[in-house]
This record gives sequence, C-alpha cells and structure tokens, in this order.
Amino acid sequence: MTQTIVNILLFLLAASFLTGRLLPAKGVRTITASELKKELGKKDVQYVDVRTPMEFRTNHIRGFQNIPLHELKKRAHELSKEKEVIVICQSGMRSTKASKLLKKLGFKHVTNVTGGMNPWM
Repeated sequence: MTQTIVNILLFLLAASFLTGRLLPAKGVRTITASELKKELGKKDVQYVDVRTPMEFRTNHIRGFQNIPLHELKKRAHELSKEKEVIVICQSGMRSTKASKLLKKLGFKHVTNVTGGMNPWM
C-alpha cells in the first residue's frame, strides 16, 4: 500500500513537472507558422529568434533578430516591454521557455510560434 502511494505521488510530481515545462505560460498567445506569415511586417512588433547563431545564419525569417535563449535574460533590455514580442525557435521548445521568461520579466504581449521553424521550411 505504501509503495502504491509513493508511485502515485512520483507520477503526479513528474506529470506536474512536464506539464509546467511544455505548456505555454499564462498570458502567452500562441500562433502557428501559417498565422505568423499573416503577422509579419506589422509595425510595433518585435520578432525574436531564440536559436543559436549558427542555426540563425543557416536559415531565418527576414525581420527576426537573433537573441539566443541562453542570452535572453541578459539581453531582454534590448526589447520594449510595451510592444508585442513574437518568439520563434526550431521546434517550439526553446521559444516556449523564452516566452515564459519574457512574461516573468514583465513583458506584456508575448506570442509564441508553435512548431517553430520546422513547419516554416
């Protein structure tokens, strides 16, 4: 009986951890790559690609600036907290983390591109 309770608690803890890592942050808007195509070029929108510089050089969307995820916290001051920030990466995992970080840092309008660059290509 005790082992069953421990197993259930471990399962719930693991499920909670994974859910928190994979789901978008509260207040983060999500769009698909096809929806992004309609939004490109909007005024007062900041487009950020959080992939590595090498990934960015290989293929990127015109208008996006490269701020790698591991540099985002220290370079967030380069972005306006008042303007919308649209974030993309390769598959959507890093941009999800970046979106959560931006919300924690006080950015008001954050949009994550689900699926990242994969469907774009």
